[in-house]
Amino acid sequence: MGAHEGRSRAAAVPLAAALVLTGGGLAGCESPVPFYRPGEGAPGRPVIGLGGPAPYSSVRPGTGPAAPEEAVPLGARPAAGRVYAATGAGMIAPSVHGVPERLYVANGQAVDMLDPRSLRPVGRLHTGAAASRVVPSWDLRRLWAAGRVNGVLVSVGVRSGRLGLPVNVTGAAGLYFTPDGQDALVLARRPRRIDVRDPQTMLLKASVPMPCTPGHADFTLDGASLVTTCASGAGIGRVHLAGRRITGTIRLPHGARPGDLRLSPDGAAFYVTDSVNGGVWLVDARRFILTRFVPTAPGARGLAVSRDARRLFVVGGGVVAAIDFATRRVTSQWPLPGGGSPAVGGVSSDGTALWLADPTGLVYAVDTQTGRVLRKATVEGRPVGLSVHPQPGRFSLGGTGLYR
Repeated sequence: MGAHEGRSRAAAVPLAAALVLTGGGLAGCESPVPFYRPGEGAPGRPVIGLGGPAPYSSVRPGTGPAAPEEAVPLGARPAAGRVYAATGAGMIAPSVHGVPERLYVANGQAVDMLDPRSLRPVGRLHTGAAASRVVPSWDLRRLWAAGRVNGVLVSVGVRSGRLGLPVNVTGAAGLYFTPDGQDALVLARRPRRIDVRDPQTMLLKASVPMPCTPGHADFTLDGASLVTTCASGAGIGRVHLAGRRITGTIRLPHGARPGDLRLSPDGAAFYVTDSVNGGVWLVDARRFILTRFVPTAPGARGLAVSRDARRLFVVGGGVVAAIDFATRRVTSQWPLPGGGSPAVGGVSSDGTALWLADPTGLVYAVDTQTGRVLRKATVEGRPVGLSVHPQPGRFSLGGTGLYR
């Protein structure tokens, strides 16, 4: 198995039983890493900055990310907590220095590119993949347009704009990357499984059968396990990555419909949306049991972490609710234009705007302090996914706005 090396900037509810199994391990090997200046080389390849001060420290696959105190660029503001310490305002990785911030709107057969300041169209990517989402690669140097309907992945170089050849990943519902960058994880709907693929070529390496259809995911603090939600099965599953097996399951109360999830800044809990009950469930990350429910609004579906990692934005049911991570209580609720449950695109690099896309064609930003609509525009078609790129962070874990 090949490996690559990257350079990154530096109300209570009844408890549910968890099924715990044992997991095994895998060994890997390393290969030499090519050195070239940022912006050179093929999209998705590791980058090591040369010819200037190195604000980031090395991250070797399998050893974990660089310590947050080593990954603080000049003028940036580190976020609170261990998990998001390297995703604070302005903490842009060297591999995407100079890449203008863009909104990538997944819109049927194409991905529309918008300037977030003017909201003017600046390009259209004809992926031919019926794109439902746009996911940054682990090293941030390219994007993957994912088509849920026809199960196709198409890569896009963020500097060149060149499209790669489509890769068939039938039944793909989501795309994620392990924290060490070794593997891409495709959440498949038919059959129900998690495919382990090469992050560069997307060639299949292994598959993990799932008891339900996985939809959204995040990783445990140590990066050893992937936690997924299953909307149709009202369940949550934990998969040990090295052992490639399920090590825990949780079934939510009858009628629940879990959606997106996020790990808390201290790594102690997962926040899981429930559109039916209208709020988020808290799952103890270590014991893997339900501990609490926080109501927000019926239809809650999308999540985003504030740039300072002190608040969690819950989107859906016509509102944005802000939950304080420290108190685990809702501190603000703001109505959304036209109501509904728009797709979450992420928080701007400076932390002032939360970007959303409504199926009616409305793309807009709300102020992360007041909830006021800052900018809005209408695009053609029915946007089903939105991604802001680049965003602060050393590397991308995939999904929507999932960075470390």
